[in-house]
Amino acid sequence: MKTQEIFIAHPQTTEQVNALTAFMKALKIKFEITKDESYNPEFVEKLLESQKQARAGKVIRIKKEDLKETLGL
Repeated sequence: MKTQEIFIAHPQTTEQVNALTAFMKALKIKFEITKDESYNPEFVEKLLESQKQARAGKVIRIKKEDLKETLGL
């Protein structure tokens, strides 16, 4: 019988990682190990490109009084 539960563990040492890995293998439980990345690499690349464009002066400036009209509000 398959269940819908998902367990997320946050081991803090190599020993904990090894123990959890051995435990999961011993019980023949499917598992995956991922590295915690705060941001999607594609998003970071787009952000860095935008910063580069801003430094190069490739920006559009909008006056505060024109903001609502520009946003269509």
